[in-house]
Amino acid sequence: MARNSEKAMAMLNRFTAMKKAEGKEAPQRRPYLATECDDLAAAERWRHQIIREVAKKVSQIQNAGLGEFRIRDLNDEINKLLREKRHWEDRIIELGGPNYHKVGPKMLDHEGKEIPGNRGYKYFGASRDLPGVRELFEQDAPAAPRKTRGQLNRLIDTDYYGYRDDEDSTLIPREREAEENAIAAACQDWKARHSVADENGDAQDAEEEDIYAVEEEHDDGEDMKSGKTAGDSDEEKSFVAHVPVPSQKDMEELLVKRKKMELLEKYASESLQAQNQEAKALLGLG
Repeated sequence: MARNSEKAMAMLNRFTAMKKAEGKEAPQRRPYLATECDDLAAAERWRHQIIREVAKKVSQIQNAGLGEFRIRDLNDEINKLLREKRHWEDRIIELGGPNYHKVGPKMLDHEGKEIPGNRGYKYFGASRDLPGVRELFEQDAPAAPRKTRGQLNRLIDTDYYGYRDDEDSTLIPREREAEENAIAAACQDWKARHSVADENGDAQDAEEEDIYAVEEEHDDGEDMKSGKTAGDSDEEKSFVAHVPVPSQKDMEELLVKRKKMELLEKYASESLQAQNQEAKALLGLG
């Protein structure tokens, strides 16, 4: 049995502990949702608490001797805490605090490594050497799928073809100004050329060239009848035919002959066509 002095000492210990606990507040638990906290100082305190927990677990996961299952559990807990930390940082921004997404340290985020092509989940420490994970890091990132022609044409509208360029309030005034400047420059050039021609007294050069003028063509027979030589005809004609050109009558005869041949091939028998060819051969018309 215990002595009375020992019992009194035990009672004194309990009384002393009770007095110390009276002046302290009960320990608070971190809210499950960041939106439940309306105090900026409390939100920053919970964020720092999460950072301490993440740092502790990251140091633990470096030990490869913990076993595969313990390492996987630690890696899941670290990713869960990082997601919760981002929620608290968003809540701090809503409460008017600093933006830790931009100014906060990224040391813990850089410790993890994401699988190529799978964003959001990171592997820390020894979890990168687990079976099935090491092979994922050795693979190359999958190539981006090539878009089909239909997907490319889905984003094309009238702006791509320039159909609504006239709706721009600055384009039409600029075009009108450029057109007026071009017309004024052309008129000034025309007046300058005509003034120089009038000063030189060369009225013939000042006349505008008639772009619709057509030179008359003459046959060789008509040139011979009129007594013109080859040299005179070369000066008047700008085009000389080096091959015989059929006349209108020759073309009509050729068309009639071709039509006859088509009718014979369509309605005449082979024997009749052979007789026709023999008759032509005898008459010398073939």
